Amino acid sequence: MKKLLKTLPLLVLLIVVSSCSSVRVAADYDKEATFNDYKTFAFFKTGIDKAEISDLDKRRILRAIEAELLAKGFTKSENPDILVSLFTKSQQRVDVYNNSWGMGGWGWGGFGPGWGWGWNQQPNVSTSVQGHLYIDLIDANKKELVWQGMGTGYLSRNMEKKEARIKEFVTKIMEKYPPGAEQ
Repeated sequence: MKKLLKTLPLLVLLIVVSSCSSVRVAADYDKEATFNDYKTFAFFKTGIDKAEISDLDKRRILRAIEAELLAKGFTKSENPDILVSLFTKSQQRVDVYNNSWGMGGWGWGGFGPGWGWGWNQQPNVSTSVQGHLYIDLIDANKKELVWQGMGTGYLSRNMEKKEARIKEFVTKIMEKYPPGAEQ
């Protein structure tokens, strides 16, 4: 029982941290598209150039998408069956925690100066960036969107973790392709 009480706070912390790092994904597709016919791909430069992120992050995303498509049996081609485009957006989240009670406030009270319980006027502020990545697959012949995957999650500002986070986004999104093949 003592061991359980010692490990329970660690387990709760682990669950909270892992839930914050997850990527939520969704996909939409054209029900009339025959996804088995798509065997080759190329990147749609016009669409990718419009994505409002750094060129470094674009390359990270494109490398991750290419790796996922190659793993699914696609080949890169000058005359592709599908074109791959992407769209991104981000949103900064600001959380303000105003737990105003605290110990150790110095100030003047009804009986003069003193040390003790008091009202803390300084809120805690934390910021995080939530990113949205959309991966579009466009039928190259019809020039029509046939599949769109979207991932939402928190982004890391740490450069070492950024590439891993981008791979996680792309992997989770591409698990939804082709439609009906999700595990």
